[in-house]
Amino acid sequence: MAAANAPIAMKEVLTLPSIGISPQFITFTNVTMESEKYICVRETAPQNSVVIIDMNMPMQPLRRPITADSALMNPNSRILALKAQLPGTTQDHLQIFNIELKAKIKSHQMPEQVVFWKWISPKLLGLVTQTSVYHWSIEGESEPVKMFERTANLANNQIINYKCDPSEKWLVLIGIAPGAPERPQLVKGNMQLFSVDQQRSQALEAHAASFAQFKVPGNENPSILISFATKSFNAGQITSKLHVIELGAQPGKSSFSKKQADLFFPPDFQDDFPVAMQISHKYALIYVITKLGLLFVYDLETATAVYRNRISPDPIFLTSEASAVGGFYAINRRGQVLLATVNEATIVPFVSGQLNNLELAVNLAKRGNLPGAENLVVQRFQELFAQTKYKEAAELAAESPQGILRTPDTVAKFQSVPVQAGQTAPLLQYFSILLTWGKLNAFESLELSRLVVNQNKKNLLENWLAEDKLECSEELGDLVKTVDNDLALKIYIKARATPKVVAAFAERREFDKILIYSKQVGYTPDYLFLLQTILRTDPQGAVNFALMMSQMEGGCPVDYNTITDLFLQRNLIREATAFLLDVLKPNLPEHAFLQTKVLEINLVTFPNVADAILANGMFSHYDRPRIAQLCEKAGLYVRALQHYSELPDIKRVIVNTHAIEPQSLVEFFGTLSREWALECMKDLLLVNLRGNLQIIVQVAKEYCEQLGVDSCIKIFEQFKSYEGLYFFLGSYLSSSEDPDIHFKYIEAAAKTGQIKEVERVTRESNFYDAEKTKNFLMEAKLPDARPLINVCDRFGFVPDLTHYLYTNNMLRYIEGYVQKVNPGNAPLVVGQLLDDECPEDFIKGLILSVRSLLPVEPLVEECEKRNRLRLLTQFLEHLVSEGSQDVHVHNALGKIIIDSNNNPEHFLTTNPYYDSRVVGKYCEKRDPTLAVVAYRRGQCDDELINVTNKNSLFKLQARYVVERMDGDLWEKVLNPENEYRRQLIDQVVSTALPESKSPEQVSAAVKAFMTADLPHELIELLEKIVLQNSAFSGNFNLQNLLILTAIKADPSRVMDYINRLDNFDGPAVGEVAVEAQLYEEAFAIFKKFNLNVQAVNVLLDNIRSIDRAVEFAFRVEEDAVWSQVAKAQLREGLVSDAIESFIRADDATQFLDVIRASEDADVYPDLVRYLLMVRQKVKEPKVDGELIYAYAKIDRLGEIEEFILIPNVANLQNVGDRLFDEALYEAAKIIFAFISNWAKLAVTLVRLKQFQGAVDAARKANSAKTWKEVCFACVDAEEFRLAQICGLNIIIQVDDLEEVSEYYQNRGCFNELISLMESGLGLERAHMGIFTELGVLYARYRPEKLMEHIKLFSTRLNIPKLIRACDEQQHWKELTYLYIQYDEFDNAATTVMNHSPESWDHMQFKDIIVKVASVELYYKAVHFYLQEHPDLINDMLNVLALRVDHTRVVDIMRKAGHLRLVKPYMVAVQSNNVSAVNEALNEIYVEEEDYDRLRESIDLHDNFDQIGLAQKQIEKHELLEMRRVAAYIYKKAGRWKQSIALSKKDNHYKDAMETASQSGERELAEELLVYFIEQGKKECFASCLFVCYDLLRADVVLELAWIHNMIDFAFPYLLQFIREYTGKVDELIKDKIEAQKEVKAKEQEEKEVIAQQNMYAQLLPLALPAPPMPGMGGGFAPPPPPMGGMGMPPFGMPPMGSY
Repeated sequence: MAAANAPIAMKEVLTLPSIGISPQFITFTNVTMESEKYICVRETAPQNSVVIIDMNMPMQPLRRPITADSALMNPNSRILALKAQLPGTTQDHLQIFNIELKAKIKSHQMPEQVVFWKWISPKLLGLVTQTSVYHWSIEGESEPVKMFERTANLANNQIINYKCDPSEKWLVLIGIAPGAPERPQLVKGNMQLFSVDQQRSQALEAHAASFAQFKVPGNENPSILISFATKSFNAGQITSKLHVIELGAQPGKSSFSKKQADLFFPPDFQDDFPVAMQISHKYALIYVITKLGLLFVYDLETATAVYRNRISPDPIFLTSEASAVGGFYAINRRGQVLLATVNEATIVPFVSGQLNNLELAVNLAKRGNLPGAENLVVQRFQELFAQTKYKEAAELAAESPQGILRTPDTVAKFQSVPVQAGQTAPLLQYFSILLTWGKLNAFESLELSRLVVNQNKKNLLENWLAEDKLECSEELGDLVKTVDNDLALKIYIKARATPKVVAAFAERREFDKILIYSKQVGYTPDYLFLLQTILRTDPQGAVNFALMMSQMEGGCPVDYNTITDLFLQRNLIREATAFLLDVLKPNLPEHAFLQTKVLEINLVTFPNVADAILANGMFSHYDRPRIAQLCEKAGLYVRALQHYSELPDIKRVIVNTHAIEPQSLVEFFGTLSREWALECMKDLLLVNLRGNLQIIVQVAKEYCEQLGVDSCIKIFEQFKSYEGLYFFLGSYLSSSEDPDIHFKYIEAAAKTGQIKEVERVTRESNFYDAEKTKNFLMEAKLPDARPLINVCDRFGFVPDLTHYLYTNNMLRYIEGYVQKVNPGNAPLVVGQLLDDECPEDFIKGLILSVRSLLPVEPLVEECEKRNRLRLLTQFLEHLVSEGSQDVHVHNALGKIIIDSNNNPEHFLTTNPYYDSRVVGKYCEKRDPTLAVVAYRRGQCDDELINVTNKNSLFKLQARYVVERMDGDLWEKVLNPENEYRRQLIDQVVSTALPESKSPEQVSAAVKAFMTADLPHELIELLEKIVLQNSAFSGNFNLQNLLILTAIKADPSRVMDYINRLDNFDGPAVGEVAVEAQLYEEAFAIFKKFNLNVQAVNVLLDNIRSIDRAVEFAFRVEEDAVWSQVAKAQLREGLVSDAIESFIRADDATQFLDVIRASEDADVYPDLVRYLLMVRQKVKEPKVDGELIYAYAKIDRLGEIEEFILIPNVANLQNVGDRLFDEALYEAAKIIFAFISNWAKLAVTLVRLKQFQGAVDAARKANSAKTWKEVCFACVDAEEFRLAQICGLNIIIQVDDLEEVSEYYQNRGCFNELISLMESGLGLERAHMGIFTELGVLYARYRPEKLMEHIKLFSTRLNIPKLIRACDEQQHWKELTYLYIQYDEFDNAATTVMNHSPESWDHMQFKDIIVKVASVELYYKAVHFYLQEHPDLINDMLNVLALRVDHTRVVDIMRKAGHLRLVKPYMVAVQSNNVSAVNEALNEIYVEEEDYDRLRESIDLHDNFDQIGLAQKQIEKHELLEMRRVAAYIYKKAGRWKQSIALSKKDNHYKDAMETASQSGERELAEELLVYFIEQGKKECFASCLFVCYDLLRADVVLELAWIHNMIDFAFPYLLQFIREYTGKVDELIKDKIEAQKEVKAKEQEEKEVIAQQNMYAQLLPLALPAPPMPGMGGGFAPPPPPMGGMGMPPFGMPPMGSY
């Protein structure tokens, strides 16, 4: 049977290998397909991954690196379920992921292994274990729920499917097991059917099963069916059956009777068995698919066999339902994804013809709405109708495929049947069945509704419409409108009867819905008529309707002005205003007239509304002068001011301050220029100074920055308005720092009597001119002196203030100032009063009134300057009596006592409060001894020294210096530059020290002598004190001082002093002696005090005698001494001696230095002895490490092994590294092996040439660096097997791969490197770099393997890198393939054309060239094919037809001389009507004399030089038809004469007549008539009369016919002419009568319009005259152009209900 006629169509949708799926993974365990949307493939090599194939985009698979035992894609959404077995257990871990959201939805760990699982619904997973079946929902947090236990018949079975019915009440589990022993190759199938409601299972034999729903006649609820196929072997017989049974039959309802049928297997397929079953719910067909590719198709209702065929030569292991097309998908072992669908055009004819099953054919056609059964259905209908089986006939008509019986004829047939008494009319039966079946068509709906309306059963119509059982139409709406307008409107809307809908809305007064509906359906009603209709009854509704019209897309269908006039004609001012305010919101220039209009009508009628509109500032394009005049007349002066633009107008309006809100007037001033504002301010003050002053002040305050403060001040000063100046400057003062402003404010306040304000400003302001203000206040002589006091007190004019107040007899303000304002300035007041010779009593009283608040020091200074200090005696004594400790009080009192000589010594010695310097200075000229007393008391060293030097009081000075014991003072007096030093020293030695009994004073003096570098004097003094049995002979400090001084001044005496003195600081003095290089003296001191370490250090460090030190050490036998000796020996390089000394000293502290020195001297045996001693004292990693190193250096490896086994603290890693660095590899091997440092051990073994051990160690280290070192060493040693082991562990790291490759290649090991990379492909962690590098190696060394490698692993290659390699190695075919894979089609095409012998393939090149981005490559390809493959150039050009410039292609071919070669291409693209193509083809047609094609080309494609073609090529062509084409061209070009001449020349009279007729030129037609007469062509003359009828004049025709005796031939023309003109006259008479009627109607309408306009005119007053402009006469000025920026910012409109 031909595939085209087969009832089942098979199609290969996809092959899995074509998208990179390896054949080894195309198995039942690796591939899953849960629905028609996705295929999921699980790969385990070269790495674990999951490939998701979206069947909508099968060539763009999604590959993700996922390791799992199984993967399932959700049937509907991009949700992936994964299953993996936990290592070492039989438990499975389940996870569900949302791929789009990249999030895990949920997971669960199953306690037992899941042997099979499947999505049984988009929200539910079925899990099958060895014993049970679970359901797991992806929603919520629920865990898997156990549904049932597996029955015994499924034990040891391989589960191959699990399904549930749509209600999830029935479940079926299917498995297969090995066949019977006598026929093992026939697999046995087992099935377990489980009822969820009954919780019962039934075990059956079956290989495949599926659920379906089927509606049984007589049962409104669908029945649940199960179909299953079985093939069994019993008693040597093979039985194959298909069963269809109902599950859960409903009691009392019609049930589905059980069906079964045989499955017939051909002889070659006896061991074949069903593996899958799919049921098409669309066609109610059962598809049974077997393992070997057989397809059985059965009818679900009857189990009748429909079709059988083999659909796949390879075994099928997986199927899935394709519900959208009513078929199924199948996947076979070759990787083919096959789609089986019903061939709708052939299945019904096949069943009725081939199977001869008419009933099944009809049922199939009805169920699937399939063609092919029309005749059968019509015949059956007629049979039923003839048998009066009207119900059955109605059911057949209702179910007829493609509605072939749902026609008016069928309705008429039922209408024609007479109604029997007591029975339902057949027509109603028919309609009842149609309603049950579905929706009625338009004619059926109309007829049924007519019946219902006649019976007045409107509710039935409503129900049917609600259930969408009727198809709405305009006729149906007209019918229903007679009974229900609302229902009719719904029908009109559904039927899209737009005019009827609009009319219905208009009747219901729902005008807003008209606009919405019209917009939805794209209808344009008569909006003006609708608006007029609404205005008559609902003005506000008319406003809303007009606003809705204004918001329509594309603009308002009625002009705004027309709408406004409609409102105004009916005096609807408010409605017109509301409309205009809304539509004029955008404030567009083209709305200027309407803006003016809305303001005009409201200024005349409702000024408050106009004021609100202007306040909102929503308009800016209206006629401002006109509106300004109207505002002025309406009393809206502020608005008038805002709109006038000339100063005289503004001045005229602005003086009406009585009617203008002050704040608005102030705001208006902000809009004026500076000059105009100042002019207006002057006018206001001039008109009413007192009344307008506050406004002017407010304006000046508000706009002082714009107007200028100085200008404002000048205006006030010009009108002598100090009050205005006071108020204005009062607001500006706080923000100004101008002294003049502050002074003017003070002046204005003073002159307006604002004394308190004057006082405040003078007190708080920091910016006025103090001198100027002081002088003004003094001149003003204010009764209140506080402002002057503020100025003078703040700015230091206190004497002037005091003088002013005293001379003006304002003593009360003086007392108030001193006592309350600023007592601190009282001394200045007192001084000025003394200068003004004020009585002392007043001054004393003033001072005493302040007392403690008075600053004493300046007061004393003022009195002392004027020799009036005694004036303060009483005041000072009063303060002292109150307990004052103020130094200035006591200083002043002391000065008074000294001057009065009232026992001053007592005061100076007993008073603790005075300042010694001040009083001493005061005494110097009066009594120096008193000054010394004061200075001694205050320890004023400098002052005392100066006064004693000046007055030669050296004894007093010496005693003071000794008693002070101050080092700085001693330094000063003993300074060599002090000319009095000698006198002082004499007094100290002779008087001061002998008198002193204090050791501290003596010590301080001695120290001072030392500091002053007077050693000889000091030695004599100390010998006298220390050696001559004085009170200080045994003094410890003095003995130290004597020896130290001798060390410094006279070293020869030191040894004598050491022997004679015992009570001195031996260690300290010894150190000083060492510093003074008196080493023997120091040694003697240390030895005397038993300081052996210091003594031996002197011998070693200073005397530098190791021998004496060794002798000394043997004598004292101290460890510390031996340690010092050892250190010295170590420094001198006597390492062995030093080690011996350290051992004697038992000193382990210097082990670092010993180790360093021993290594330098190479005395490792001695170092071992020393380190063994040190280990007993310290636990240092350094010590143990050096001991190991020393063992290694003397080759005692056995001791190393023993040492590292005992407890130690050595840093074995560092020791091993050190041994390795110094090439002590054997010792290093011991260390690295012990500490398990496999990386270093491997490298060490490499150095020892032990390569196998190195590889083992590297394996344990598992470090890339280690692997590389071992690998490279093995390569160098040509141990390639070991090198490959290492290399495989390196190349899995992307960063190290290139280094390994270069190393191999640099040494010429190409084959070994390729072998390494090929081995790396199978690694689990193989990455893109390995595949790419192997490709590069193939390109360089084995090109024969390159292409295979690229094709196998194209998705895992770094294509750009491999492209470079192929380019370098000139592998053009492979390079082309790589460019294609990388979508670099331009490069691919260039490569093919440049290297065509190796890389060109026609089919491939066609695929490439259509994808290139560079247009030039198209034309390069044309040249390429022209040169190398001209036979295929048309095929290539057809591919590029949509991309190339056809003109350019033609030019290329024309220049090459091969234009004919591309004729097929040009024919194909001629539809684009390109001039070059048309001309080229026309040339070819002319050359080929193909006049039919030429004429067709000229007709269809006119873009060419038509005249040129006619004149140059075909007008004189020898072929008649060609010349006829030339005439045709002239006709098309409008060259009528040339065309007619050419036609006449060739006797083509018909063409000539047609040309003349089409020309529309009367002369040509008449000339042609004359020509025919001249030629005697009477028949042509008659024909021309009809062809050119419209052009010919009747008189000319009659004249020619009469003259040439051809009246008979012209008579038919004359009859037609007379009839036509008679009809025209009748029409003219009729049109004239209608025009007269229209004129009368128009006149009447104009009268009505004029009447309406007169009504509107009565509302508006006459136009207000504008004030005359400068240079212009009266009358109206032309409106100024719109001014941008003058409008106020838009605010929200107030509610319009206020007017």
